[in-house]
Amino acid sequence: MTAEAWFDIKDGEAWLGEQPVLRDLSLQLRLGESTTVLGPNGAGKSSLVKLIDRSLHPIVKPTAHLKLFGASTVNLWRLRRRLGVVTSELELRIPARCPAREVVQCGLFGSMGLGRDQVPSTAQREHSDRLLEQLDLQSIAEQRFGTLSDGQKRRLLIARALVHEPEVLVLDEPSRALDLKACHRLLHTLRQLCRQGTTVVQVTHRIDTIVPEMQRVLFLSSGRIVGDGCPEAMLQDNPLSKLFETPLQVVHANGFRQVLPA
Repeated sequence: MTAEAWFDIKDGEAWLGEQPVLRDLSLQLRLGESTTVLGPNGAGKSSLVKLIDRSLHPIVKPTAHLKLFGASTVNLWRLRRRLGVVTSELELRIPARCPAREVVQCGLFGSMGLGRDQVPSTAQREHSDRLLEQLDLQSIAEQRFGTLSDGQKRRLLIARALVHEPEVLVLDEPSRALDLKACHRLLHTLRQLCRQGTTVVQVTHRIDTIVPEMQRVLFLSSGRIVGDGCPEAMLQDNPLSKLFETPLQVVHANGFRQVLPA
């Protein structure tokens, strides 16, 4: 493929404390190629997201490199304009009293609330309101973050991540703790974003939340990439049974997949 690799790591290794979380990691993620990173709990999925947002750094080795949008040295402010990341940790950092509209606007400044010197322009406020409307959140714009449902919080954080109109959106377990209705609304949002040209990276352990617009699936296990290919090849009985170490049968409906015990 000729598309630009926005994330490029070679021979990467990362540790959290005394525990290795990613090993022998060589991977390119490309603009325009929406990708699902799939693996069981403890596989290293969240650690990969931390490498992407630079909250985790790989061990320095002569054979290794890590580049984001082609650069080894990253200006975090410039990175924020090209890359949006949504994690459960971010959700915990948003003040419960913060109004929903302000949650989106403070993404313009990389803050957890608007300070006295952080005043969005008229154009920025209008853009934030358009995102709220796009994600069907306009009715809760004045509500405090702590009063929202899990599904509303997740979509609101996606709106916050999109406020800079980034080229890439990375979502770490976006469907966690969502009921069926909230999950389905989230999947509708992801499908819209993919169709509108945003490169979406979905990190999950749930096969049923992989939207049909995904073009690539990576398998992650014990901190290593153990599979890489198109959804049609990867999301089959045998590969998934091996990844999750349990017999599985895949069923198809409306472009989605579900797994049953085999």
